Amino acid sequence: MATEITKDEAERIFNEYSPYVYRTALLLTKSEALADDITQETFIKAFEKYHLFDPTRPIKPWIYKITVNTFRNMYRKQKWLKFIGVIPDISTIENTVETTILRGEQNREIYNEVANLPAKSREVIVLYYFAELKISEVSLILDIPIGTCKSRINRAIKQLRCQLPENKLNLKRGGEIHGEI
Repeated sequence: MATEITKDEAERIFNEYSPYVYRTALLLTKSEALADDITQETFIKAFEKYHLFDPTRPIKPWIYKITVNTFRNMYRKQKWLKFIGVIPDISTIENTVETTILRGEQNREIYNEVANLPAKSREVIVLYYFAELKISEVSLILDIPIGTCKSRINRAIKQLRCQLPENKLNLKRGGEIHGEI
């Protein structure tokens, strides 16, 4: 296991992975404010628990697992707040069109459709296509069998096809959109 993290190492990790964590959080939450919160919480948790990280394994899946777990915790909290009648002020993904993540009308449409998927489907699509993680890494991060991961991806793609029949968009790894699905 790793030892305590140094300031330089923490800064390097944050600078390298924070844009990806933010992008993932934004796609999962549809909210810039929540994406910022999740990004901050992810790195606070990662640095606090760095001594538990196994340096023989890649750090990217470990950070994404923390990101997804942080998202799930915030999502549960959001659902609870809505249930008791306190509706948090959330900006939607529509407000983020100017960001570098969303480019062009076609991309905005697919991102909006991905954002409307159920949470489990959205998680696998975001991690596999946008974060470009391997299926085995997505499976590990979400703590589900590889077969379940594959079926969730397939189900989500089918749902996207139904939602976008006239456009026939193709979701490529890295978040690019081309051709047909």
